[in-house]
Amino acid sequence: MAETITTRLLILGGGPGGYAAAIRAGQLGIDTVLVEADRLGGTCLIRGCIPSKALIHVASKFEGMVEAAQGAKDGISLSSPPVLDMARTVAWKESVVDKLNGGVVALLKRAKTRVVAGWGTFSDAKTCHVETDDGPVTIKAETVILAAGSVATALPHIPFGGDVISSTEALALEKAPRRLAVIGAGYIGLELGSAFRKFGCEVTVVEALDRILPQYDEALTKPVKAWLQKSGVGVHLSAKATAWTNGELSVDKNGERLGIPADKLLVTVGRRARIEGWGLENMGVEMAGAFVKVNGRMQTSMSGVYAIGDLAGEPMLEHKAIAQAHVAVEVIAGQNRTFDPAAIAAVCFTEPEIVSAGLSPDEAAAAGHDPLSAVFPLQANGRALSMGTGDGGGFARVVARKADHRVVGLQAVGAHVSELSGEFAMSIEMGARLEDLAGTIHVHPTLSEAVHEAALRALGHPVHI
Repeated sequence: MAETITTRLLILGGGPGGYAAAIRAGQLGIDTVLVEADRLGGTCLIRGCIPSKALIHVASKFEGMVEAAQGAKDGISLSSPPVLDMARTVAWKESVVDKLNGGVVALLKRAKTRVVAGWGTFSDAKTCHVETDDGPVTIKAETVILAAGSVATALPHIPFGGDVISSTEALALEKAPRRLAVIGAGYIGLELGSAFRKFGCEVTVVEALDRILPQYDEALTKPVKAWLQKSGVGVHLSAKATAWTNGELSVDKNGERLGIPADKLLVTVGRRARIEGWGLENMGVEMAGAFVKVNGRMQTSMSGVYAIGDLAGEPMLEHKAIAQAHVAVEVIAGQNRTFDPAAIAAVCFTEPEIVSAGLSPDEAAAAGHDPLSAVFPLQANGRALSMGTGDGGGFARVVARKADHRVVGLQAVGAHVSELSGEFAMSIEMGARLEDLAGTIHVHPTLSEAVHEAALRALGHPVHI
């Protein structure tokens, strides 16, 4: 017999946005049901951010050991090259995922969230039907939060299947391919492509645009491009993948056909909001292109229905989804909340890493800010040099309005610069001026000193350059 559940709040999707919304709802005493067909944690935790960073971590360790076997300049040496057991690497990665997944399960239990495991489909804006292992369940809710997330975009002429894989399959390979071709030089393609190159794979990247990582300016991507070239990663720009046949990728580059042999073809041409397959068309909500249209309170055009995370538009970032989850739930609870961040920091975990918050110099100029910007090179930073990472062309950059010195952008490229993202976002969110950054004592020796020095340089009196 079908079960019927009545609840105040129904959340579709157990990814970062969905489970964060459920936890916040529990804190506010809101009766909540969460529907998820997969493991709790979503793409980011199960098959995206966390597992990819685990793989990148192991790849960097392996690369360091290979260098040590060749006589690394820091004095560490190995008598023989390291051996990679990819199956054990993947098992370790999965143990990290399992631990975090278990944490989410425990947090939802503590929040008294009822989790219904199964694929949910809406018949109208407030009624969801779920096929569970124990039979059909119908959920009727006063309020709904849609957190359906996103899926990898496929190429119509090169569909996923067999040796054509997405990032999901790439993170589960139990044997590193000898040759890997990658379509797409965005952050996913270059993060994973760089990791597999460190594992010793031959890697070739094909990109239709005329540059890598187009969401970042060329100054930030120059060190990444240099690493790819130094490491022997083939990069074909202004090139279009046309076909995959018998282990060879056909590419059209300026009218000339290139054939790239590969054991696996990784397609990373982006992600799109998951808007099909769960009854969105039955809910009466307006769309904004490929996304669900929301206002600053995360409300859709249908009363009592909210949308958050990837479903609600760019940027498709876990931390944005969680922030939107808090806004939506608190609005449902009667609080006066609006999602209006001054900046959302983004990190690209390539080699080296890139972090950016706010506007680049060109973007600031286009916005009419008359920008003042300054760069401090990591080759003059003691911490970077002591880690052996100061010679890769990395830097920290500050962008401010010339008129009042208000900081409108902060960027960096270099090893471990992702850890600067909090300072970057907070500086812009709090309305910091160059004098605020320059007047804040930064700990020595840390990479954060580069931010301090960049601010000092913008003001005309740097210390270490």
